Amino acid sequence: MMVSENNMTENGEGEKHELDIMVSENNMAENGEGEKHELESIKFKTKKKVGGIKAMPYILANDICDIFASVGWRSNMITYLTMVLNMPLVKASNTISYFSGAGNFTPLIGAFIADSFAGRYWTILVGSIIYELGLVSITILATLTQLRPPGCPSQENCKEASSQQLLLLYLALLLTSIGSGGRRPCVVTFAADQIDMSKSKVESRKWNFFNWYTFCLGMGSLAALTIVVYVQDNVGWGLGFGIPTTAMAISVIAFVVGSPLYRKVKPRGSPFVRLAQVVVAAVKKRNEVAPKDAAMLYENRELDADISNNGRLLHSDQYKWFDRAAIVTEDDDKDLNSPNLWRLATVHRVEEVKCIIRILPIWAAGILIGASHQGSFVIIQAGSMDRYLSPSFQIPPASMSIFASLTLVIGIILYERLFVPFARWLTKNPTGITYLQRIGIGLTFHILSTIVAALVEIKRKKVAAHHGLLDKPTAIIPISVFWLLPQFCLEGIGEVFASVGHLEFLYDQSPESMRSMAAALYWIVTSIGDYTGSLIVSLVHKYTQNNGEWLPDRNLNRGKLENYYWLVSGIQAFNLVYYVACAWFYSYKPLEEAAETKVEGDVELATGKYIR
Repeated sequence: MMVSENNMTENGEGEKHELDIMVSENNMAENGEGEKHELESIKFKTKKKVGGIKAMPYILANDICDIFASVGWRSNMITYLTMVLNMPLVKASNTISYFSGAGNFTPLIGAFIADSFAGRYWTILVGSIIYELGLVSITILATLTQLRPPGCPSQENCKEASSQQLLLLYLALLLTSIGSGGRRPCVVTFAADQIDMSKSKVESRKWNFFNWYTFCLGMGSLAALTIVVYVQDNVGWGLGFGIPTTAMAISVIAFVVGSPLYRKVKPRGSPFVRLAQVVVAAVKKRNEVAPKDAAMLYENRELDADISNNGRLLHSDQYKWFDRAAIVTEDDDKDLNSPNLWRLATVHRVEEVKCIIRILPIWAAGILIGASHQGSFVIIQAGSMDRYLSPSFQIPPASMSIFASLTLVIGIILYERLFVPFARWLTKNPTGITYLQRIGIGLTFHILSTIVAALVEIKRKKVAAHHGLLDKPTAIIPISVFWLLPQFCLEGIGEVFASVGHLEFLYDQSPESMRSMAAALYWIVTSIGDYTGSLIVSLVHKYTQNNGEWLPDRNLNRGKLENYYWLVSGIQAFNLVYYVACAWFYSYKPLEEAAETKVEGDVELATGKYIR
């Protein structure tokens, strides 16, 4: 009997390790002719008890503290920039968008580092530390008076922050953007690594991982909007930024404490290199004719073992041009066990490229969700409205976002406990509705949110005109801030459907070895949305200055913000039509899933299941 062993060295941090022992035995047939028969390969696994639900509290504690910190300092930043640093409204809004966009773009770099060589654990840890340094810097800037301009309560003839003061702020924001790049693409996938996310297991569960993951984040956001924003508006900006900074420090500690419990998936090499190899191989063989029988294309299970632990991608009929990369020519036939991957790719690797191409049109539909800049402008609106709940207490403007988070948290519970069972009964789909249907419903609610926002702004300005307050930008208009409530609730419902569905779609439909990159795509679409929103705001500001300015720098009462919302609503309606067309033609990835195993003694026998 010949035994070959692949050992993975064990470190002291509790990483899960697998010992694959392939046993092959040559038996002589009883007919005496010496014919050889090969027994079926059997896979042995030794598993260290890591991962599972017991690892979740530490990961979720890290992420809840992070979202608490992130929302805590970001949600009210528009107020800090306009009221403390005296920046014009449009410049402040664009500043937030630029750095928010950078923080949502850097996850692509973080995903590359995690999937290529560092692993998700170390990428999260290093990214969290860099993020913490950025928060410490912001807190120091808000605490020291010499690092900000003189106060300007009247918001007239204000002295804007100097270039040196702004440079220090930009450097601090840059640190948070870089830190986000390490954390954001890895946390959700690292949490998913701890449990079985195969299709059969997901459908058999009564709970949805992505729903409850988002629920936890919503709770962190809720706490930040309740506590931190109040402190910033009523106590001081130093303490207001210091609380999120402390929360982020706690999140790093919680993450490190849970290290012995984590299942850490070994990096599988750069996904970008594999994608490039397939494209180059297909270009080199562009004149070759693919065989009619897909079974003639090159496959090598051993070569793909590290990138297909949970299932092997099967050949699909879409984008057949890339199949040329898997055509075996005379030059390739010399060494099929160790091929030149820049000339010959396996079907699984070709299908990885096809998966990415398939999801991109659906992914792109999420860009315009974040392009409305509604979050920045609505805080300025709220600041001009009656926010008193009692003679001595008023709601901070930025805390109005609490209603979007509250709707998200309640909505996820109702979605999980009421909507899914009803939809499951109606559609016979184990998940109730598909990812694509869920995203489409969410996009519709986002359109409704901006339409309502336009109507509320018209109402706000009518009341201001009636009381002669149009030329008083700091005056409180006698209209309740709860007029803004419907648009926040619609936005929260949209998040329940669109954002959670988008994240789940990207995770499920991306190749197994590229899931950090898929999570990065989730944040990148937000980044592009931020930059698109900044472009729209800048163009609107530029081309409406001489013809009834829509977005004035100081006095929103004399602007036409409702026209901006109508414009965004129209763009999002067009985006919904585009999305429906893409979803109609979308084909789910074909996968041969690694099925549940039948355990006999110490031997696991794979049964194999095909999912299309």
